[in-house]
Amino acid sequence: MRRETQNILLVLLGGALLKLALTGTYLRYVKESLQPWLVATGAVMVGLAAVSIVRDIRGARQPDEEHETHEGHETHEGHETHEGHDHGSSRSPWMLLLPVLAVFLISPPALGADTVNRSSVNAAQEAAASDGFAPLPPDEVVPLTIGEFVTRTAWDDSGSLDDRTVRLTGFVVRQDPDVFIARLMIGCCAADARPVKARMAGLDLRTLPDDQWIEAVGRVVPGSANQESRFVPTFTVTRVVPIAAPEDPYEG
Repeated sequence: MRRETQNILLVLLGGALLKLALTGTYLRYVKESLQPWLVATGAVMVGLAAVSIVRDIRGARQPDEEHETHEGHETHEGHETHEGHDHGSSRSPWMLLLPVLAVFLISPPALGADTVNRSSVNAAQEAAASDGFAPLPPDEVVPLTIGEFVTRTAWDDSGSLDDRTVRLTGFVVRQDPDVFIARLMIGCCAADARPVKARMAGLDLRTLPDDQWIEAVGRVVPGSANQESRFVPTFTVTRVVPIAAPEDPYEG
């Protein structure tokens, strides 16, 4: 790979990382806590490319007598034979530009309903609450993440959610005839995303499309998150409000 190609790739890859990190787009792929590492990595890549470019420019200004003497010409018996051949440069390094161009030209959405539908597992199955649960606040409407809502319903034997009104924020997942409110939980990045969801009941929700973000208020059906339901609780909603997608679409 030519040095010029290396420098261009470093600038573009580093620039792509900085764009993702500084515009908030990185939240579609990794956790918020990784932003400083993305910024640092992108800055280092751009810095290395800048140093290399400056060094190459300075080197080009110095005469290279040896290169001029042996430039690929060889004289034999008064005849000049050209030994140099232009083999061309490999095009494969430029394939690395494809993901960079995708970052700059395309804005892929966060994972959503399709990811949830491809999995039959609810993340609450893996969340053993051996240390118990903290008391819920005395608010009339308790805001909860879907992960906490599902985990409490499945594992909290004290029934702390019974007769409590809660507010959940998530996106719509349709699996006819059921409609779910769902979210994806990530440990590090979108590659390890695990779905968590609750089945909604109580209102006619057939007009809600897949991936529509909503804020839903209602109450859990006690005991509905069990092995038979694959730990998917039933959430009797009294109000559903469509909202814009949050900046961070995942739960940690």
